[in-house]
Amino acid sequence: MSNIRAIRGMNDILPDATAIWQYVEATVRELVASYGYAEIRMPIVEQTDLFKRSIGEVTDIVEKEMYSFDDRNGESLTLRPEGTAGCVRAAIQNGLLNTTQRLWYAGPMFRYERPQKGRQRQFHQIGVEAFGVATPDMDAEVILLSARLWRLLGISADVQLQLNSIGSLEARSAFREALVDYLQQHRESLDEDSQRRLDSNPLRILDSKNPATQALLDAAPALGDYLDAESRADYARVKELLDAAGVTYTENPRLVRGLDYYNKTVFEWVTDRLGAQGTVCAGGRYDGLVEQLGGKPVPGMGFAMGIERLVLLLEACEQLPPVVAAADVYVVAYGDAAQREAVAASEQLRDVFAGLRIVQHTGGGSFKSQMKKADKSGARVALIWGEDEVAAGTVSLKTLRSRNDAQQGQQSVAREQLEETLRALLAD
Repeated sequence: MSNIRAIRGMNDILPDATAIWQYVEATVRELVASYGYAEIRMPIVEQTDLFKRSIGEVTDIVEKEMYSFDDRNGESLTLRPEGTAGCVRAAIQNGLLNTTQRLWYAGPMFRYERPQKGRQRQFHQIGVEAFGVATPDMDAEVILLSARLWRLLGISADVQLQLNSIGSLEARSAFREALVDYLQQHRESLDEDSQRRLDSNPLRILDSKNPATQALLDAAPALGDYLDAESRADYARVKELLDAAGVTYTENPRLVRGLDYYNKTVFEWVTDRLGAQGTVCAGGRYDGLVEQLGGKPVPGMGFAMGIERLVLLLEACEQLPPVVAAADVYVVAYGDAAQREAVAASEQLRDVFAGLRIVQHTGGGSFKSQMKKADKSGARVALIWGEDEVAAGTVSLKTLRSRNDAQQGQQSVAREQLEETLRALLAD
């Protein structure tokens, strides 16, 4: 019988890696809280119509990449391919949009696509969504929040901000018509993917990586020429606020984002440290999405970033957090009576030392083998109970790692002095 393996593109995250993920998540959690964002947690499974109505039925995600299925009641359900639509649905359903809301979330998303480095079928995103503010100062806040994250992670020199405005729905519709008219004249020169998009989602052709298609676009109508006056003014204000905060950016007139619900400001943080998978974080404004999903008109602005890709970037930039040992204190006990003493003492220490990682040796074994495991754990101190310690009412403390030479070696103390002595050893 063959072994059961994980589904292709859905990977295990092993203990060595989870420490890095926890570092990223903790950094984000502290950062978003400092900007006044509250966490929201949405279901992994939603009604399929949610994504068809928000993302757009003729997008690659809906047409090719969603994991959709019928449940036992015949209702079409989908594993969420992105977080914004579910966040909007939750905010509408639970009456959160009667006032300004700053929300964030983290969790797995699912898209059926070819697995490659930094792109998996189950991937994890961190998302930030702000509702209720239509003015460009909110656009700037969301972008500045993301810029601060790169500084906190030590990678600000390795990511670049690309910025654009795609205007109102009406302006974009007029541009789309002009773009299609132009590209139809050169249809045979377009790559196969762009030919398909010409009939379904022509703005995505602006994202094409095909050099010949990009050359054609040099003479195509420019989105900026079709922007409405309000979008121009808002875009100028966003740039003014970013300039004031010292955040540099590059204007990319071909940046349109891949989801139908965006309008006005859009942005991406890109890097050249990850090969073809260069986008680290992306987002923009989506003022019509709440109404599109059945709510009252409420403006929105947000972004999402992939944790897998962010971890790869930290590794490429040599900004991984220090490796944390599995234990601070390792407890060794030889003999039944010694184990009783050790277990009781360990529980008392956990009451006193909040957050101290105390690993109790289990499974028996010789004193020598237990000490080898103590050293391998990375602990700074080993607490040792044996027959002699039990009889004398003492405990031995062996310093395994210390920056203070005077504290190297092993000492024996009375049981009632354990907490005080341990505290001193760990304070160096």
